[in-house]
Amino acid sequence: MPSQNILVTGPAINERAVKLAEERGYSLVYVPPYTSEEALVGIVAGADPVGVIVRMGRFGASAIDAAPSLRVISKHGVGVDNIDLDAASRREIPVVVATGANARSVAEHAIALLLTTVKRVLPLDAGLRAGKWEKPGFLGKELSGMTLGLIGFGAIARHTAALAKPFGIHVSAYDPFTNDATFEQAGVARRNTVEDILAGSDIISLHCPLTPETRNLLDDKRLARMKPGSYVINTARGGLIDEDALLRAIANDHIAGAGLDTFQTEPPAPDHPFWQEPKVVVTPHIGGVTTEANVRVGIDAVEGVLAILEERGLGRERIVNFRALAATA
Repeated sequence: MPSQNILVTGPAINERAVKLAEERGYSLVYVPPYTSEEALVGIVAGADPVGVIVRMGRFGASAIDAAPSLRVISKHGVGVDNIDLDAASRREIPVVVATGANARSVAEHAIALLLTTVKRVLPLDAGLRAGKWEKPGFLGKELSGMTLGLIGFGAIARHTAALAKPFGIHVSAYDPFTNDATFEQAGVARRNTVEDILAGSDIISLHCPLTPETRNLLDDKRLARMKPGSYVINTARGGLIDEDALLRAIANDHIAGAGLDTFQTEPPAPDHPFWQEPKVVVTPHIGGVTTEANVRVGIDAVEGVLAILEERGLGRERIVNFRALAATA
């Protein structure tokens, strides 16, 4: 009998999503978060899943090759840098994403990091708890009149723009893959180069995928192009930032602070220098982890698997390796 297993790399998905899979006759097999490659391959080989829902940790070529029955990989979210797309495409396995399902939650978290960083909430909280009354001599900043520059203008960035505007923040964005009509509809100014948006923004918020071209997008050179005293917010992928360069820019007071939900290596090392830098606000990649988003993302992830297994239509915008698959057809 063919396998009816769907593997999930990480914690349990939403119960409504589980029910959806079970009603179609599939069983969910869970892998602990961030399982080592060797252990993952063994689990995959034993389960021989027809579908995989990737949550936490990498799902690489060796894991893909260990599953002869595998027909679809579905991301519990939208970032696919932890999936070997080339290996999946060689096997003609579509990789699908839950487009937009967690956009509101991540955007809210981006704004939360922005507020916490610019308003210096955590250092002030820590100082007060340590017995310091810092009102004499303190001088904060208003958000109204600041310019927020978004690098990437997908669903999350558009939600972020909408949430920022009521504060009186001016919003501009750079995204070479988004049409002018989308910018106009959102009321967001378009910038034509990364350099333009860096130079013209008080706050930079990253919303682009991690690719070979965008890795270390914010390095020493690009951070130097930012306004003195500006801020960096990242709810996208940690690899977009050269972390050492960011720390240098903060140490010399060129960058006033950063709010980070993602890191180059996850989880980061216990002795990461970010932990000693009070101008960096950090959270453990949980921007999209809300009760509401988990329902939407879980259902979309399972629906993506079922659509492929049942040979139902699935929009090409949800299949990230669509072009590679079409080239082999």
